[in-house]
Amino acid sequence: MKDAFPALAFEVVGRPQDLQSALDLAARDKHQFELWALSVVEAQPWKGGRKGADGGIDGIIYFKPDGKRTERAIVEVKGGATGVKDIGRLAQVMERERAPFGVLLTAQLPSRAMERDAAAVGLWENEHTGRKHPRLQIITLAELFSGKRPDIPWVDTSIARSAKREDTGKQGKLL
Repeated sequence: MKDAFPALAFEVVGRPQDLQSALDLAARDKHQFELWALSVVEAQPWKGGRKGADGGIDGIIYFKPDGKRTERAIVEVKGGATGVKDIGRLAQVMERERAPFGVLLTAQLPSRAMERDAAAVGLWENEHTGRKHPRLQIITLAELFSGKRPDIPWVDTSIARSAKREDTGKQGKLL
């Protein structure tokens, strides 16, 4: 519409349904783009999605490798230029947070050097199934729209979505 009607002011509302609309959102509103991308991979926004310094963590995917113990995968979202330095930073955050997985969601195709450095982080083996998963994964927006998701064992979407039930039997009185 911008091309056809340059003088027309309008607001785009809704979730991106294709690659071009996702790129448009990334260009217009970095924060909303990040929240959208995290929702696609069922990641919980870091610190509730509040803006501000995130220490290299945009979101968390919770998973249970053995069906009981909960682990975390770190998710970083990049709507603009990416490079080898982003892989190195994500690997450092994974180490600092003791996270078995890191996922870089990116608008751009990764370079060979990025793919090489991501592969160098190694594989994680699920001791219960014997299946191996890449520890640091790069997923492009185009791949998200084609249905690709992080290769992580048993993602638990219930972790951060259920609110703690309040004890209504011990309510205090208003003064």
